[in-house]
Amino acid sequence: MTPEQLIARRTAPLRLVIFDCDGVIVDSEPVTNRLTASEFSELGWPMTPAESEKLFLGMNFEAMLPVVEARLGRKLPPDWAERFVNRLVEVLEREVEPIPGAAEALAAISALGLPWRVASNSSHAEMRAKFGRLGMLEVVAGRLHSHHDVAQGKPAPDLFLSAAAAEGVSPDECIVIEDSVPGARAAAAAGMDCLGYAPRCDGAALREVGAIPFRSMFELPGLIAAARRPA
Repeated sequence: MTPEQLIARRTAPLRLVIFDCDGVIVDSEPVTNRLTASEFSELGWPMTPAESEKLFLGMNFEAMLPVVEARLGRKLPPDWAERFVNRLVEVLEREVEPIPGAAEALAAISALGLPWRVASNSSHAEMRAKFGRLGMLEVVAGRLHSHHDVAQGKPAPDLFLSAAAAEGVSPDECIVIEDSVPGARAAAAAGMDCLGYAPRCDGAALREVGAIPFRSMFELPGLIAAARRPA
C-alpha cells in the first residue's frame, strides 16, 4: 500500500495530525545515539552510535534501563535515567537541527486549518531543549505530550490517545507521523492510521507493523491535504 492508497481508503474525516518529535520534526537522534553509545560503553557495554539506534530507536530511557541492566548483570543507580537525561538536555540545547521540510509541513497543516500535536517518548525537558534550539517553542506551545504525562509510553497507545482526547477527536479521525517501530506499533494499538517517515531506507520495518512509508517531509503537506478532502 502507498500513502495515497492509505488516504484513499479512509472513511472518517481527518481532524488531527499527531507527530512524533525525534527523527520526524527534530533531527536529534544522531546526538542521542552518540551520547547513549558513549554512556553505555563507559558502563561496560561497548556500543557504537549505529548500534544504539538499532537497539533503542523510539524507546524512552526508563524502558531502556532493564535492557541495559540485564546486559551488564547489575543494577544501575536509581537516579541514572534522570542524570543522563539532564546531561543529554545540555547537549541538545546546543546541537540539534530540524528535519528538512518538517517546519514547512507544520506550517502547511496549520494553513489548512487542521490541528496538530506532538506526542513523544521524550521528557518535557528534552522537548523544551530541542524546540528551544530550533526557535519553535511558541509554535509548539500547548501541543506537546510526553510519556511522563501518561501511564505508559510507546509502544503502548496511551500517548496518541491522550493527544486525541486533548483535541476532542476520536482515534479514527487522526493520522500519526512516525519514524520508529515502537511509535508505529503505538499508532496501530490506538486505532490510528500511520505514515512512516523513512528517508534513508525503504521503510520495511515500519510497514511490517502497519505504517505506510514515505520518503520526504516535503511530501507530507500534499498527503495531508488529500486526506482532508471528503471521500
